[in-house]
Formats: sequence, C-alpha cells, structure tokens
Amino acid sequence: MANHKATKKDMRQAAKRRDRNRYYGKTTRNAIRDLKVITDKKGAKEEFPSVEGMIDKLAKRGIIHKNKAANLKSKLAKRVNALATA
Repeated sequence: MANHKATKKDMRQAAKRRDRNRYYGKTTRNAIRDLKVITDKKGAKEEFPSVEGMIDKLAKRGIIHKNKAANLKSKLAKRVNALATA
C-alpha cells in the first residue's frame, strides 16, 4: 500500500485511467464483433468508418499498438470488401 500522498494520488489516477481504457477497449471490441456479424455490404460500409475511428483512437491513446490497429483495420476492410453486393 502506498504511504506517500503523491503516490496515493497516482494510484487513484491510474485506477481511473485503467477503468477508462478498459471501457474504450471493450466498446471497440464489441463494435468490431457487431461489424463482423453484418452480412450485407451496404450496412457494413456504413458502419466501417466509425469502427475504424474507434480503433484509431485506441492506438492514439496508447491502449493498443499502432501496428495492431493497422492490422485490425486491414482485416476488417478486407472482410467488408469481400461481402456480396446487396
């Protein structure tokens, strides 16, 4: 347990950041899952930019690595483009 005043504050801040980062990560994972479920190309193309932005924000905030973000976006883009036109 922390004994110094500044260390206690840092623990509070770290807990707050951890919760916030966990929320952003989970929300993005859910959005990715929902995008993968969509079967028509039109709906997927409408949803893709918002999911892509969420992934970019995770990378910008340092929650995931920029290369992981690029890989996720690439895989999703391939998936969306491969859908049959409806």
